[in-house]
Amino acid sequence: MSILVNKDSKIVVQGITGSEGQFHAGQMLDYGTNIVAGVTPGKGGQKTLDDRVPIFNSVEEAVEQTGADTSIIFVPPPFAAEAVIEASFAGIKVVVCITEGVPVHDMVKVKKVVDQNGTRLVGPNCPGIITVDECKLGIMPGFICKKGNIGVISKSGTLTYEAIDQLVNVGLGQTTAIGIGGDPIIGTTMKDCIELFEADPETKGIVVIGEIGGQMEIEAARWAKDNVTKPMVGFIAGQTAPPGRRMGHAGAIVSGGDDTAEAKMRILGECGIAVAESVADIGDLMKAAMEKF
Repeated sequence: MSILVNKDSKIVVQGITGSEGQFHAGQMLDYGTNIVAGVTPGKGGQKTLDDRVPIFNSVEEAVEQTGADTSIIFVPPPFAAEAVIEASFAGIKVVVCITEGVPVHDMVKVKKVVDQNGTRLVGPNCPGIITVDECKLGIMPGFICKKGNIGVISKSGTLTYEAIDQLVNVGLGQTTAIGIGGDPIIGTTMKDCIELFEADPETKGIVVIGEIGGQMEIEAARWAKDNVTKPMVGFIAGQTAPPGRRMGHAGAIVSGGDDTAEAKMRILGECGIAVAESVADIGDLMKAAMEKF
């Protein structure tokens, strides 16, 4: 089992002929991801990546011709919102938007559309999703992962990779790892992912990696306290960040109250989540939690 994507997902790559789309689509194909189509307006009828992937002018055409149900977007920031909306109206069920720098006012419009259409959006400004040995949908390096029973959720791309490495080092593999992004407005939240992992019978433990700013980690932890039956480990990045200064992600800014790293770590602990002081502790904490469970 897995969440959101698996070996049967039929992937369309929006922006496949750009440099980023070309490189990462090739990496995804090599991993075994089932890419059935690419979309670049004006290039329909061509093929790319050694003739392995047909190109269509629109997502609607790609869906009609290939049955695509999942999209990944490598489109520049000014056009990324419209790409998500196009996929949503074409009936795509899961959309992953890798693009960084999508304007917040564009995301307000996107959020309304995907919610109305029942589209699951991951991102923007995220590394994507990997269901180990089945589907790599994004920019995560597949070779660092190992098939197993831990679900990983993270706001940070690089910390996702570090957490996976720490888990593998103690002999724990992953079902699915998902980078949700750290922008102020994103599609899928930490709580959403925890719900999906809780419902997945093959996921036996959950790692959550948050950061300063906002209330997402707190809302997720409080939901988990009352609803999650599996051991959880949490880490909050930005423990030395000064108030009022943005650190990395657009949403990573402390405004006061319980959006500091210290406050979030305390609340996670109160909700029964084992809190890692350092990302280097994630593997050992998860292994210990699994052994106790």
